This record gives sequence, structure tokens and C-alpha cells, in this order.
Amino acid sequence: MIDHSAHAASDRRTNWAGNITFGAKQLYTPASVAELQDVVAAGTAFRALGTGHSFNTVADTRGALISVTGLPRSIEIDPEARTATVSAGLRFGELTGTLHRSGFALHNLGSLPHISVAGACATGTHGSGVGNRSLAGAVSALEFVTADGGLMSLARGEAGFAGAVVSLGALGVVTRLTLDLVPAFEIQQWVYEGLPREQLLGRFDEVMSEAYSVSLFTGWHGGPIDQVWLKQRVPAEGPRTAPHVWHGATLAQGPRHPVPGVAAEHCTRQQGVPGPWHARLPHFRLEFTPSNGEELQSEYFVARQDAVAAYRALDAIRQQFAPLLQIGEIRTVAGDELWLSPAQGRDSVAFHFTWVPDTAAVTPAVGAIEEALAPFGARPHWGKVFTTPPDTLRGLYAHYADFERLAARLDPAGTFRNDFLAHHFRRQA
Repeated sequence: MIDHSAHAASDRRTNWAGNITFGAKQLYTPASVAELQDVVAAGTAFRALGTGHSFNTVADTRGALISVTGLPRSIEIDPEARTATVSAGLRFGELTGTLHRSGFALHNLGSLPHISVAGACATGTHGSGVGNRSLAGAVSALEFVTADGGLMSLARGEAGFAGAVVSLGALGVVTRLTLDLVPAFEIQQWVYEGLPREQLLGRFDEVMSEAYSVSLFTGWHGGPIDQVWLKQRVPAEGPRTAPHVWHGATLAQGPRHPVPGVAAEHCTRQQGVPGPWHARLPHFRLEFTPSNGEELQSEYFVARQDAVAAYRALDAIRQQFAPLLQIGEIRTVAGDELWLSPAQGRDSVAFHFTWVPDTAAVTPAVGAIEEALAPFGARPHWGKVFTTPPDTLRGLYAHYADFERLAARLDPAGTFRNDFLAHHFRRQA
């Protein structure tokens, strides 16, 4: 009953970037929730595997991996409640078109539509926008298989819910999520080049509030910000035109890729061409693989009020990390109350680093960044490369111990506990 869904992992699976080779001996792809429950109840060590877009060992295990991509795919829209209940294995790009055709949208999207809904929410992945929460912020309920094979549901406001959304897979295997919806909308996207640093640092809040979603791309070379991507909602009166010069930056005269010198064919439409939210909010198009995975990534969240000071601290040590960068990105994320969300309790600015694929060289650069950002209580993205010590992390989250207790209650034997979780979280009685 179980074995037909298990595949030997003798060929050793890797994550998308190729920097992690999973230690799992098997990969299960159950075809139903009942089969998933049987698999979990019969085993002792599992981790749920999404689309593999994490850059560390958060999804690794010495036991077996479980993929929920084989579960029946469903999108159940409740127009009155403005929610959609979706199967966890769906990628955002497989969901958003259906929502749009039904007249609805998600409040925001990440830069890649290729990532799974469950995996992105479990690690606190986000888009950008002063008023936009992380992708997990849209979750109003979720269903998951617990360590004993039972099926558990939690809804917003219920005990434990705030710890179960960004859960790092520690509580069970998520099978369905209910997401808040908003009315569908259209976006125009423009790229500006050469934003003077003094304009950014002197008017940071103004710059980051100029559009529905704003992303700054920089090589941390000490000069102007290389690119500013403005994703503006199309107003009721119709599409807008963009000024040639904006805060001292110049409107790009053609489509751009965030990484200098890379062709823009994989990127979403720019130059103000109106399009549906799901075709503009991501940086990259679903029909293309944005890169071949030859990169590493790190990201750190600081309170928005500390953004300028944090920028200056990074700028002061740029020579220690800039040579290893492909590109850096700066975005804003609205605060939430999810226990392990990097934006928990504070509106945040996220400093993102896309590295060359050289772990040995990148690791000390990451350490230098963490040291520079330590005065600002920087929280690392759970799914990316970081070296922040567990004791430091514990002091950065008000509900760290609450999460440990929740994990101990729902998974007392440690069925979903891997080396990553054991390193970062204590076992609570």
C-alpha cells in the first residue's frame, strides 16, 4: 500500500541550486491524503520537499522525503469569503491564472512563480511593497498530516495557528492551504537606472512607497543603485505614462534583467505595458526557467526604521562581499504576527544577496554581513544561506520558545525533526 509510491534516492537528489545533496534514502509521492497518512504513520523520519528552492538543509533528512505534488490538485474559490483553498503542491504560477479568470488575486507574489505554495509559506518567502505582507500572510487556514498520521486543521485565531504557517516543515506535511484573496487588478512595470544613493538614503520611505511593489537592484559597488523596478497598479482611469527622470534615475530604454549583462527574455514585461497582476508582480516568467540554478542566496530582514542605517553599515564593508555578488536586491515587507516570520512584529526591509556558486568563498562574506547587521537585529531568511547562531536567533523572535513547545506537542518523537531543526531549535518537554 505504501511501497508503490516510494522511489529509491540512490541517484541522490539535489536542491535547485545544486549546493545541497539530500541524504534521504527514499522519496514518497503519495497519490491521496489517505495514502500520505499511511506513509507517515508507518515511518519514523520524514521531511516534506517542495520545489527545492531553498539554499540550505532545511528540507534535508536522513529518513525519507515526501512530495505532495502527487496529491489531487484543487483550487476551491469562495467568492463570498474571498478565499481560495488550494492543494499544497501547486506552484504559484499554476494557481494564479485560475484566480485571475475568476476575478480574484493574491495580495502579492514572490519574484519566482515557480515555487510551491506550501514551501514558500513555510519559509516566510515574500514579494515587495510597503503595505504587502509575506506570502504566508495570506494564509487563513491550513491542513496538515501530523506525525501519528492524523489530519489536523488550524484557522486564523485558533491556538497554534500563528506558529503553524511559517513552520519550516516541523509540524507535519501540509496538504491544503486557504488563502485570502483581493479583487483582480492590473500592473504596469517600469525599470529606472542609476538612482543616486543620496536620493535613496535621503528619501528612503518615499522611494520605496512610489509603487505597489518596489525592488532595488544593486551590485554594492559604491555608486548609484543599478536598477529600480516599479510595479504600479493601473488606476481606474487607465494606464499611466512614466517620467523620463525619476528621483534622478533614468527610465530604461528597453527591457532589463536584474543581473547586468543578462538578456531580459525571461523577465516579466516592462516599459509600462499593462498586464494582469500575476504576469507583472514576479520578476520572472513561468514559461522560462530564470537561470540554471548556478547561484547561492542569502537574505536578512531589519526593521524598516533601520533601513538607511543598515544600508550604510553594509556599504562600509562592501569590499568584503561585493566581488562575490551576482546582484543584490532591497525590498520592503509589511509586518505580521506569524511566530517565525522574519517580518514578525515589525515592518521590515529585506536585503537580498545572490551569490556566485562558491560556498567556501561565500560563507565568510555572509559572516561579515551578519556582523554588520547585528546591531539591527537582522533576521535571516529561513530558506537561504546564513550562519546566525541559534542563541542569537532565539533573541530575535518573541515566540521562539512557543514554537519549540508547539513542535514538541505535535511531533513528540521528532518524526519531522532533521539536523537543521535540531541545530536551531531545542527539544521542549
